[in-house]
Parts: sequence; structure tokens; C-alpha cells
Amino acid sequence: MPEIRKILVANRGEIALRIMRTAREMGIKTVAIYSEADRNALHVRYADEAVCVGPAPSSESYLKADAIIDVCRQLNVDAIHPGYGFLSENANFSRIVREAGLIFIGPSPESIEIMGSKLAAKAAVAHYNIPMVPGTPSAITNRDEAKAISARIGYPILIKASAGGGGKGMRVVEREADFDEQMDRAVSEALSAFGDGSVFIEKYVTSPRHVEIQVLGDQHGTIIHLFERECSVQRRHQKVVEEAPSAILTPEIREAMGQAAVDVARACGYYGAGTVEFIVDDQLNFYFLEMNTRLQVEHPVTELITGVDLVKQMIYIAEGKPLTIRQDDLRIKGHAVEVRVYAEDPANNFLPDVGTLETYVRPQGNGVRVDDGFEQGMAIPIYYDPMIAKLITYGDSRAEAIQKMIRAIDEYQISGVQTTLPFCRFVMEHDAFRSGQFDTGFVTKYFTPDKLLAATDPNEAELGAILAAWLLNNQKPATHTTGIEVTRQRSNWKTNRLG
Repeated sequence: MPEIRKILVANRGEIALRIMRTAREMGIKTVAIYSEADRNALHVRYADEAVCVGPAPSSESYLKADAIIDVCRQLNVDAIHPGYGFLSENANFSRIVREAGLIFIGPSPESIEIMGSKLAAKAAVAHYNIPMVPGTPSAITNRDEAKAISARIGYPILIKASAGGGGKGMRVVEREADFDEQMDRAVSEALSAFGDGSVFIEKYVTSPRHVEIQVLGDQHGTIIHLFERECSVQRRHQKVVEEAPSAILTPEIREAMGQAAVDVARACGYYGAGTVEFIVDDQLNFYFLEMNTRLQVEHPVTELITGVDLVKQMIYIAEGKPLTIRQDDLRIKGHAVEVRVYAEDPANNFLPDVGTLETYVRPQGNGVRVDDGFEQGMAIPIYYDPMIAKLITYGDSRAEAIQKMIRAIDEYQISGVQTTLPFCRFVMEHDAFRSGQFDTGFVTKYFTPDKLLAATDPNEAELGAILAAWLLNNQKPATHTTGIEVTRQRSNWKTNRLG
């Protein structure tokens, strides 16, 4: 079996740091890549070596597969971890990595291709008894036929892009009169976002919950699940609050969903860490939605309730080692909640609000975890996702985890940009969330900007500004690299606190 001694992390920010930390614990060297916009980023300083791969736009840096492979060859890298986003679900990149004689810390390109198409995924799992939402079995080629199917399954229906996610190429159609207009919009969005205009139809499940199952599979045919995550609090079809376990699943439904997720993974010969997503209706019926063939943003909540380091397991699996964890070994212990701290303005339709972090002080204490990639004085680049951090809390019970989250949000000091923290606090205190009786329509049903409580103490704000100015004046300039020049910088990391 191959032994991984050096990993290039083909990503940036908090996920790059999170992967590098586990690698360091395992005695594995790390290589960071970065764009010109990220030359002073924390993941660049943390890595053993760092290489600039291009200008700020991701298409000219983080998505340049050939440049990444060249760095690996020059620095004797053994393996590439793609994190999430960027090239993580790019089957061609996985294939290029393999053909270059490197290890891709993730699934096979064949698995990525199957699960990258929602229609191909449905076809793959058809041999297993996995519940699926009624709809068209293939891409729509005949509109009249599609309308007839829609009438048969009943409105409202959902038109969905086959090639992607994140809410793009997705349209709810309430009545047949709106079908053509919404179809045109869905196809246009799908073409723009994914270069593939194929769409299909599903019955629109009213009051749906988004519940996903974490799976791990080795290269020897063993696949296990690590229970569920509840991800129903979303804006623009994208998650903002996640928790594990779900507040609504019974042990019987949990077991059934877990087995279904394992079967989905088995249907495509999956190995590595992956997530199988389900829709759960108001009667607790669940339906297969899709599989994400990568590490999820919200993976920390699963790690906290199971005690399993998912990145470490991904590395072991990539080395060809068999899983040493068995399904019967796993138990849910406690409860974990995660909120995504975005540089967005909840009072302005969650629009990005990038700028400089004039104040940035992380919460601390028992049961609090912060995965981030920023520090005070840094600017949030306009070129990438505006997520500043993931704030995760853990408690013996759901109520305790929620209360810890409220305390942690109150301790989190950020100025210079608007963030989603006030909204996340609103969620934590809302009766629907606390009772567990909510769905993906939470924002539409309950949230309006006027409900945010802007309770900022002017004295605290003034003290924060004074502290920020002092820190900026006394901060040492960071070293960086240009071109293919490499910086080896483990020794100066201790001067840069991550918390």
C-alpha cells in the first residue's frame, strides 16, 4: 500500500487549514497553493511549502489543473486533497491526478461522474430499493410529454438541472400555465452555470426538510454511515445552519436512511468520504436527492457526535487501508450545531458585504470550535465564496448545544463587514428551530430584516476599534511567494495565532 508523505491541498481558506492540521497530526508534510489575492492567507503561512499558481480569479489559479499537477511534480507531492468546491467534484481532475501517478484523496472519477449527474445517479440506484421522488426518469426532450407527466404527478412540480446544484437551474412550477416560462428559465440557468441545459422534473415536496447522511467507504468494499445531519435552514437553497443529529428522526427512520445511503454509495462503487442527501416530508417519508462526492462544509458536526476525524479517514482510505471502524462501533454522543459565518448582510437579502475585518475576535471556551481562514486586519476577497468561518458548538443535549451557540455568537466580535451572525442568533432563539418543527422554508416563513436586534454597545465598539488599530500597527508583515518560488515557513507560524 502506498504511504502518503506529502499532500498538496488544492483549496484555500478554512478547509485548507482544516486538512493541513490533520495532516500535521499524522506527520504528513503539506503544500499550499494560492492566488495573488491570497498571498497573505493563513493557509499559506501554515503549510510547510506554498506556491502561487496565478491571479485572483479562480479560473486563473485554483482551477488550473495543469499548474497544480506541475507543482506536485516539482515538490515531490504524493497526493492531492481537493477539499470542497473548486475541483473537488471534477471527474476529469480526479482522472488527471491518477494519470499523473498521484493519489487523489477522494473517490474514483467514475463515481464522481455517475453522481455528478442527478439523472445518472437515479439510474445507478434504481437496482436498490431506495425511495425516490416521483418524476421523469430522464432529461426532458418533449415538452408536451413533460407537461403530461407533471399533470399526472400533480402540481406543484420542480424543474431541476441535471448537472449541478446550489439552487441553480431549479424552478418551482405551481400551475401548468407557468410551465413553459419556468422551463425556459431553468434551462437558461443550467446552461449558464454548468454548460449543460438538460433538466428533469420531480414532484415538489411541500414543507421539505433537508437531511443528509455521511458515508465512508474503503477500497475493499466496506461502506458505513455516520448518521445524519439536519441542513434545513437555508437561504437561496444554500445552507446556513446545520446540526447533528436531526431533531425529528426516530431510530427506525435513522437506520433506514443510513442503509439507503450505504446502498447509494455501493451503487457507484464509492470509496472515500461522501454525503447522500435526502428530502424528508412532513410525514417523515424520505426520498433520495443526490450524492455529494466530497467532504461537506458541515462535516464538523458529524465529527463531534461520532469522534471520527473524517479527513484522517479519507487519507487512510486513499492509501488503500481498510476501514477499522465498523457500523456497530458507532454511536451518537451528544449534539452539535454549526452556523456559517458569511460576509453577507441579512438585512439586505443576504447580499455579500466584503471588506476588511477591522475587528475579528473568535469565541472560545468549552464546546466551541471555530474553523476559519481569517484574522483581524485581513480583507475578504471579492473573488470567492464570502464565508468567513464555521462556528460549531457541542453539548450533551440539543438544548445545551443551542445555548452554547448563542453564547458563542455573542462573544464573536466582527466589525468592518456585515455578517450572518445576527441572523444565526435569530434562528437559535426562534421557537420553530428550538422545537425542531421547521423546514427549508424557515427564512421565507419567519425571517424579516426588522427582526434582527442590532444591540451594539458603542463603548465596546470604540474599544474594539482601538484594539484593532494597535494590532495592525504592531503586526509583522507576512512573507509570501511569487510564481513557482517556494516558501518553507513552519518556524514563523507560531507568531500567527489561529485560535
